[in-house]
Amino acid sequence: SGVCNALCLEIKASPKVRAFVGEQVLLKCSFKSSSPITESLLVDWTYRPLTGGQMETIFHYQSIPHPTTAGRFKDRISWAGNVANGDASITIQSPVLSDNGTFICSVKNPPDVYHNIPQTVLVVTERGLAFQLSSAALLSILVFLPSALVVILLLVRMGRKFRVLKEKGKCGYKKSSIEESDEPEHSDTAGCGGKLKEWCLNCVDTDEEDPY
Repeated sequence: SGVCNALCLEIKASPKVRAFVGEQVLLKCSFKSSSPITESLLVDWTYRPLTGGQMETIFHYQSIPHPTTAGRFKDRISWAGNVANGDASITIQSPVLSDNGTFICSVKNPPDVYHNIPQTVLVVTERGLAFQLSSAALLSILVFLPSALVVILLLVRMGRKFRVLKEKGKCGYKKSSIEESDEPEHSDTAGCGGKLKEWCLNCVDTDEEDPY
């Protein structure tokens, strides 16, 4: 442990990276070394399929990048790092679903050769899947929203009818037999008053025309 404390590199990598089929993906890897960066610095990327199996080297760097010339990643790995800045990242072109798996970035900068072993899990999915889910959600909204509006309108209409019936019921209650009997009385009173007024006017007119 004393040797490791004196001669260790610290490596950092993203624990999980998501990618879409056919779209370039960046696998980040950064490191810190207590020793100056020299041409002896080595970078190795290894890969294990999601289904399991042995690790395979897919990329090697020493002064210049050396991507794999065989296997599933042939002609699809590109160097995206800068060792002078402690960057050992790579990119994968046109990822496919079978690329899902675990990637390990290893850096050695003699005499610093001991380091932690961070792992990056790559998850490749179809972008169309997310679109389909969005379409399904949109379709559900288009189907259920009109139904909800119809229900709301029916409830509002029923509420209005209930209020109208309630008001009609109140009006029917006001027109009781007593009130109905009162209405003619008002009419008769008005009629009598009119007749009385007319009789009084006739009386006045008669007095004026009286020669006596």
